[in-house]
Amino acid sequence: MTGKSTATAASINLLNTIIGAGMLAMPYAIKSDGIVLGIFVIIFSAFSSAFGLYLQGKCSKYVTNGDASFFALAQLTYPQLSVLFDLAIAVKCFGVGISYLVVIGDLMPKIVESLANEDYLIQHEILLERNFWITLFMGLVVVPLSFLKKLDSLKYASMVALSSVGYLVVLVFVHFWKNDIVDKGPVRIIEPYTATSALASFPIFVFAYTCHQNMFSLANELEDKSNENINRVISRSIGVAMLLYILVGITGYLSFGDNVEPNVIVGYSHSISSTIGRIAIVILVMLSYPLQCHPARASINHILHYFKHVKEISRRPSIATIKNKKSKSSTLNSLLNGQPQNSSRSPSISISGAPRRVVSLNSPSFIQQTDESSSLLSDEEDIHIEEGGEYSTVGPLTGWKFVIITSLILIFSYGIAISVTSLARVLAFVGSTGSTSISFILPGIFGYQLIGSEYYNSHGYNDIPTKDRFIKYLALTLSFWGILVMVICLSATIFLGASH
Repeated sequence: MTGKSTATAASINLLNTIIGAGMLAMPYAIKSDGIVLGIFVIIFSAFSSAFGLYLQGKCSKYVTNGDASFFALAQLTYPQLSVLFDLAIAVKCFGVGISYLVVIGDLMPKIVESLANEDYLIQHEILLERNFWITLFMGLVVVPLSFLKKLDSLKYASMVALSSVGYLVVLVFVHFWKNDIVDKGPVRIIEPYTATSALASFPIFVFAYTCHQNMFSLANELEDKSNENINRVISRSIGVAMLLYILVGITGYLSFGDNVEPNVIVGYSHSISSTIGRIAIVILVMLSYPLQCHPARASINHILHYFKHVKEISRRPSIATIKNKKSKSSTLNSLLNGQPQNSSRSPSISISGAPRRVVSLNSPSFIQQTDESSSLLSDEEDIHIEEGGEYSTVGPLTGWKFVIITSLILIFSYGIAISVTSLARVLAFVGSTGSTSISFILPGIFGYQLIGSEYYNSHGYNDIPTKDRFIKYLALTLSFWGILVMVICLSATIFLGASH
């Protein structure tokens, strides 16, 4: 894929993916932890999520230029599990998209009720129907934006959404500055509210930066795909989000003290400013839906591709398999021929992408980066498959296939949204598994398996640079952290009723 997007556009879309209405739960989360611990967890969560994004950007260099995805990298690491990875992404994004529609249906009748007089509402009762507003916003805004093929096309919608975020931040700060909250509770600087409340609030912090489902798409669309430019996008987005979370969290908590609500806007008295705040939330979630539809659509396409070519994929060797076979072959040759265990001929595997290429794990061309924005693979290299037969690639999602998948996502989202009023518990389970996988576990696995693989020989990673070796094992640590996060968040959901 030849990208045309800029770092600024990518940063805006990534920031919009990160920041949602969940930002308004930050004061409540800080109440649970106390100010000091709350700020620490916000900062720590920012750095752990940023490292996951950094690993995604670094690992995107190991596939065909512009074709990076969780699916493509899974073909190199654990091909047989790639469908499970994409299923987790699809379900997670689909569920979050539905929750956005539910928020629209819940807030719009309340907004109308605060703006219109009673006689007018009696004559137009439909304006108090949640399903009317879900249908209206779906038809006028959500559907058209969801059919845009590139995230770069959503940059202006994201700017409008971020303007809504800006208003909400100003609203919280102004109420703090005016100190106009009458029913204010005590404020705790260090000690948590309770140990169980601190555990229950943990998912709010740790999932506050979930945006990894769109990272590969944004990287693919960049005109400058260098590591420096990708890191610039990550640092801008995560940095701004972290500062906004700290600002809203502290000022919102100091305004209400321990009487703060899970959604800080709910605590403000009915006024024009708070009504506009609710409208801002509607605008924010409405324009954020397409950012969930995009990765869900891509993952469904990958799942369909998997089942269409399941036989070929099941025979596809992973990097770990190739290394193991290579090491055994080298050892056997050494024993038979009395020769030292020098590196044997580089094994080759095919990478999912178009056009198909071969990656030689020991070849210098595997990591040749004379131009960082170019692919690591040579355009002139012939297709050469040594194991598992010829591999099919994931074709571009265009034409009727694009229309059908997008339509099905929208139809099922709409059907579920108008049928239920709360998905909190379901989304908590999905988020604890899906969000953890795409934010920490998968980037860590990909980083550990791929970074430095070009230096592998029969003796292991003897020649890997110290920096890459450090990043490699730090990536493994991130995966273990993700597993721990999953256990903690699932426990908080099951036993404490936590959600995020």
